[in-house]
Amino acid sequence: MTTYLFAGGGTAGHVNPLLATADRLVQRDPDATVLVLGTAEGLEARLVPERGYELLTIPRLPFPRRPNGDVLRFPGRWRQTVAQVRKILHDHHVDVVVGFGGYASAPAYRAARLEKLPIALHEQNAKPGFANRLGARWTRFVGTTFASTKLAHSTVVGLPLRYEIETLDLPPARSEGRAMFDLDHRMPTLLVTGGSTGALRINESVSQSVAALLGSGWQILHITGSRSPVADPGLPGYHLIEYCDRMDLALAVADLAISRAGAGTLAELAALGIPAVLVPYAAGNGEQAYNAQDAVNAGGAILVTDEAFTPDYVRSELPALLRNRALIADMAARMVSVGVRDGADRMVDLVLAARDSAPVPGQVA
Repeated sequence: MTTYLFAGGGTAGHVNPLLATADRLVQRDPDATVLVLGTAEGLEARLVPERGYELLTIPRLPFPRRPNGDVLRFPGRWRQTVAQVRKILHDHHVDVVVGFGGYASAPAYRAARLEKLPIALHEQNAKPGFANRLGARWTRFVGTTFASTKLAHSTVVGLPLRYEIETLDLPPARSEGRAMFDLDHRMPTLLVTGGSTGALRINESVSQSVAALLGSGWQILHITGSRSPVADPGLPGYHLIEYCDRMDLALAVADLAISRAGAGTLAELAALGIPAVLVPYAAGNGEQAYNAQDAVNAGGAILVTDEAFTPDYVRSELPALLRNRALIADMAARMVSVGVRDGADRMVDLVLAARDSAPVPGQVA
């Protein structure tokens, strides 16, 4: 029996692929034990126990980015956290460490290195984070979502997807989704979404341009998210909802999407062959713009900066795109060319390869 410590969390972008990989690993190796290392503040604190895995927590330890007192205190805190993880590895007889980035991953990689345990890791973004840049130096088993990711020893495995997306049967799901959202089966559907919390720029620019988009012969399914509500103009063909708990069906009905460029969103769009107008989130370290490049370079998506995605842009540029059904069909074929549906299995292959790389106890190297 092998015990794996999965490290990562903070955001859904880190937690969801971690859970997808853990689920697939247990399916393929029912005797495996999976523990998850995270923080008490991250989304993993809720999602991991809900999925049935034991969560072990360590203090949230961000790397200081400014020359202040935290810089002086960081080395001591780092050593303490690594020591805490080493104790976890000992107490739980961990055989393999699997990281997905985020605050918990860096000390987990260091502890595994000191304990001479095999490491596998997954980088979801095209622009790697600090933790995975560190961990990739200590293992050959590095999976990435995007081909453009520059990370040592990396192999493209795609993003481990939610099971309902990975196994989505599009024709029946499309029919079910049209019925659920009260959509006209004779019309193409534009899906507008900014994620679970929403995207104010996307919501406002689309909301102020609904008439022009509907005039192109399309219907709109607009999922606003919880933090960026907009008024419903009440026009036929415009379907406004705040929250959608069946995003698999929302994706199934989409002929084109307007969305942010988070790794999870992009991976699902590409896996299902949904062309997109991508509006990367402008904050953070700009990772969403990097994420979009593979799809844009393949011709499956159009990138528009957050600043440029105005009501004037939507009204002047998008109707022509919507009327060009041949171009959208070509974009769909190009989008699916960069998609990966079996990312969970590919990542599990890497994890098992890391496990098998460990020397047998008593074996002479």
